[in-house]
Amino acid sequence: MRPKWIVIIGPTAAGKSARAMALATTLEAGAEIISADSRHIYRRMDIGANKPTPQDRSIVPHHLIDLREPHESFSLGEYVRLARAAIADVETRGKVPLLVGGAGQYVRALLEGWHVPEVSPREDIRRRWEAFVALRGQDALRRELEARDPAALKTIDPRNMRRVIRALEVMEITGERWSDLQRRELPDLRGVNILYVNLPRPALYARADARLTAMIEQGWLDETRALLDYLSAQGIDADAALRLPAMSALGYRQMIAVARGQMTLEEAIAAIQRDTRRFIRAQDTWFRAIIAAASAQGARVFHEPGAQ
Repeated sequence: MRPKWIVIIGPTAAGKSARAMALATTLEAGAEIISADSRHIYRRMDIGANKPTPQDRSIVPHHLIDLREPHESFSLGEYVRLARAAIADVETRGKVPLLVGGAGQYVRALLEGWHVPEVSPREDIRRRWEAFVALRGQDALRRELEARDPAALKTIDPRNMRRVIRALEVMEITGERWSDLQRRELPDLRGVNILYVNLPRPALYARADARLTAMIEQGWLDETRALLDYLSAQGIDADAALRLPAMSALGYRQMIAVARGQMTLEEAIAAIQRDTRRFIRAQDTWFRAIIAAASAQGARVFHEPGAQ
């Protein structure tokens, strides 16, 4: 039976994009890919964000890529609205939507029917909380969120400081609790197939290391220098650039340090490898929780090895 739509998730370097391309080009009805990657929305970050290649995008239509410049704001609420519109558009044209990516919160918001308010960012509030973290630490920030809205920790990874700060920011702007704003209408997921693409941890780490080497060879450092030049032309220096949400993508902080002469490339590679492995472990935890919830809503789940 033809699926209503297909969700392809899994940790970094597992082979989600390759699996999506293989599936999209073989489905009889045809398919289009909807990105669920929180860094694919930014322009000028192609190599570091490991975006689909121009060739892949010419073969299979891709949605929700290159929507903003790196210094422009983009919220979870905007993503949910645009993703739902893209899914509906693909379905209307008789094709199968393939939701593909590693941003657990994006995937969860769609599968759990979140209604997320589109609240514009407030830089003054965000900087105040960033200064709070610098002075008192991450545990203190988590306690602040827990004191204001204990239920928020059910949907926010407390280790993700950017997400915690965003929740505190939104609550301060709206005067409402984050958890109250995250209204849900659980959808019926019968007819939705979820493909969890994964590999044994040693193989996954090896693939991540190989991909990092390829990204360096493709010119990631030059891309980072060009990105800093672009931001400088917008009046954003390197220190301010590091505070942008776009720069929380894996590896960009280290590559900026190399570009500024503050770290060697070898040191950056070692740090990125450590961060990537830590991120892979966290992703596995998030996705297993998402899968369990989606199964209860009627989705069919398939565990697959990473595509080559």
